[in-house]
Amino acid sequence: MIDVLAAPIEDLLRCVATEDSVDSAVRTGDRHVAGAVRAATDASSALSGVWTGTAADAALSSVRSSIEAGTALIAHAGELEAAAAEATESIARGRAELSAVLSSFLSAAGVLLPAALTPAGQTALVALAAEHLERATVVYARVRAELDALAARVAALVLPEIPRPTSAIDAIVRSFVSPTQAATVGDFQPFVDPQTSGATAPGHRAYDPADGGTGTSVTLPDGSTSLAPNSRAASAVRFALDQQGTPYVWGGTTPGQGLDCSGLTQSAYQHAGVDIPRLASDQSVGTPVDVENVMPGDLAVWDGHVAMVVGNGQMVEAGDPVSVSPIRTSNSGMGFHGFYRPTA
Repeated sequence: MIDVLAAPIEDLLRCVATEDSVDSAVRTGDRHVAGAVRAATDASSALSGVWTGTAADAALSSVRSSIEAGTALIAHAGELEAAAAEATESIARGRAELSAVLSSFLSAAGVLLPAALTPAGQTALVALAAEHLERATVVYARVRAELDALAARVAALVLPEIPRPTSAIDAIVRSFVSPTQAATVGDFQPFVDPQTSGATAPGHRAYDPADGGTGTSVTLPDGSTSLAPNSRAASAVRFALDQQGTPYVWGGTTPGQGLDCSGLTQSAYQHAGVDIPRLASDQSVGTPVDVENVMPGDLAVWDGHVAMVVGNGQMVEAGDPVSVSPIRTSNSGMGFHGFYRPTA
């Protein structure tokens, strides 16, 4: 019983990153940017006298733009490192306080353990857990507020626009192939970001059973039907919809009794035979999905919230209680990670 009561505090502790992660990432990034600028500068100098023509001009122009952007980014290194240092201090302080709260609860709960089988003892344990969880929640909220303020300060910096390779790369490729080869190459595609491109899960047409697809029909509460990409996703949706009316309980993982947002989605996918992480921000698993291709079973993931698409422009989520709402990408100012398909 003590482990169950301590779990919400342990979850908050896990939500606070390790104290060296922010500062280390910023300093490593600064070194990589500085190294890239030096390498690009050396390459530009070496090529400028030996490579000529349209492709050379396009490539050198792109390299110089990147050098300028990198140099401007390095100029902000001091401000970024200062913000990272403050974030590191905030996280370290928060983790220390949360660890102290957890230790205090475990120590006090141990004293009450001999009476845990009596109604009075159980009541005392629950009250003790509630008191410590309240203390932990205050600490977590303060750390989040401090980090949000630092994020806003960083966002206010006027950072340079990093050029993306487009027609310049096309010109370079075509300078190295014959006219016959160029005709078969077609339009050369520059670098593609898998989060914003075709490296995402397909939409309904790819799963249509009429064309041999694996799509499975799901009946929604309003009587309409939607097509899930497969039977596992359909099973997860049906389970989640069956939880409508279940009360919201922070840290809750008990279907029909009490669920939080990630407890709902994890329970639904566990029922369907698919394991996904416990915390909302960690449930961006599977394959990213463009908003126009979302299907039943896809997860909408934010920094601190998650919901499940059920189809026809709707999703089910653990509000208070679990209910169906229109699909959205905003949630109380939280950062939106995107839509993900755990079964793809």
